[in-house]
Amino acid sequence: MTVSDHDYLKKVLLAPVYDVAVASDLVLMSRLSAELGNDIFLKREDQQPVKSFKLRGAYNRICSLTDAQREAGVIAASAGNHAQGLAYGAHTKGIRATIVMPETTPDIKVEAVRRFGGQNVKIVLHGTSFDQANDHAKALCESEGYTYVPPFDNPDVIAGQGTVARELLEQNPYIDVLFVAIGGGGLAAGIAVYLKQLKPDIRIIGVESEESACFAAAREAGKPVTLKNVGIFADGVAVRTMGEETFRLCDRLLDDTMTVSNDEICGAIKDIFDDTRVIAEPAGALSVAAIRKYAKHHDIQGKRLGGILCGANINFHTLRYVSERCELGEQKEAVFAVRIPERPGAFKQFCECVGNKAITEFNYRYANDSEAHIFVGVKLKGGKSEYAELQQELETRGYACVNLSDNELAKLHVRHMVGGRPPTILNEQVFAFEFPERPGALLNFLTTLSDRWNITLFHYRNHGAAQGLVLAGFDIEPDSREDFNAHLAKLDYDYQDVSDDPAYRFFLSHD
Repeated sequence: MTVSDHDYLKKVLLAPVYDVAVASDLVLMSRLSAELGNDIFLKREDQQPVKSFKLRGAYNRICSLTDAQREAGVIAASAGNHAQGLAYGAHTKGIRATIVMPETTPDIKVEAVRRFGGQNVKIVLHGTSFDQANDHAKALCESEGYTYVPPFDNPDVIAGQGTVARELLEQNPYIDVLFVAIGGGGLAAGIAVYLKQLKPDIRIIGVESEESACFAAAREAGKPVTLKNVGIFADGVAVRTMGEETFRLCDRLLDDTMTVSNDEICGAIKDIFDDTRVIAEPAGALSVAAIRKYAKHHDIQGKRLGGILCGANINFHTLRYVSERCELGEQKEAVFAVRIPERPGAFKQFCECVGNKAITEFNYRYANDSEAHIFVGVKLKGGKSEYAELQQELETRGYACVNLSDNELAKLHVRHMVGGRPPTILNEQVFAFEFPERPGALLNFLTTLSDRWNITLFHYRNHGAAQGLVLAGFDIEPDSREDFNAHLAKLDYDYQDVSDDPAYRFFLSHD
């Protein structure tokens, strides 16, 4: 049965979430407000006991159970904030809970669930992906009689998340545009169904990561669809299929949707830190990334813009990646590949061309007797217009250059590998893999590929997620490519052929 908007309103108003949750602060981001010329308000869901809004929905669902369901216990599959919220809620209510987590889940998250749940929570590690863990949870639900608590696609969960909007409206009823992160859609659906009934003139914009835009795909298709793969950086919104009910509400009630890149998310994490000294998780910073992008794109001034810091459960090792990328996200740095003459004084002449701009990174490699290749980062002040001016100046001075500021392969892998060219011509093909973080994963990778194809290039990168990122090259004879593809299929890893990527061609390929 479809829940009406009016019934959702009642569910939000009567949700008993404050048994466990706090009414989080709504703070003015004064520094960012001054920079953008708008009043920017941030809802601090990092203040919840589990550092995320997910506690609200999980607890509200638990409170709606019958006595028999509570006695039988609950189950969920999650490697992140939903698991912690359910564990905390189950412990508070004295209900037995089983949390199924992928075997690749970082220990810090497993320990957090164990700490919040105490003796009430049993953790089951199963599979290497959320989908495998979720399938196992549903199988246990059938065999053991547990009640399944979904992370987003349930009216009670949606209503619990909607209590964020109830507080927001009480704290500042004058916000013009509200930006809300979308993964499965529970938070956006709960907020929209509440606000649009009480303040219909407010604009609500859903924000997705470019690497997991399942709502945008669903809107285009007219129904939820399953993405082939999703990015792992903003893991809190890395959802392949949004919910049926969350799509029904979001599609009808959200005014617009937009996506943000990993670099823009990193810039937003820095924005939040600069104003609050809080370190948001990548998914938690989506709304602020969208606010900066929206304000500049639409050239708006004097408006009241709101965002939700929906989580702060960041893996510490992710911070090195954030620090590396945040200035690119703020458009305060440009990254170029440049050919310079191989002769004394050439580097000095290049620096004179750059002028008084600070060089943030410089990688140099002799190519041959006539030229060298450099990977260079340059500090900027004027955003993308300054990118274009600098590139034009370099080309006018006779430098062959490629702007790599938006090239993910260059920023993830190639910047750490500049200078490695094979001495002879190879049948080299290069692939970018998402590599599971688990014991034996590398050996399994190599065993599956056998000894038939020589590995010519390998670079591994992890930024604190359950998946690492690998760039690998192989010497593949043309007549064996079909067999190689069959071996890749057996791995069941997400991958793409990047042999034509300009960053690879510029610095690492033979030709």
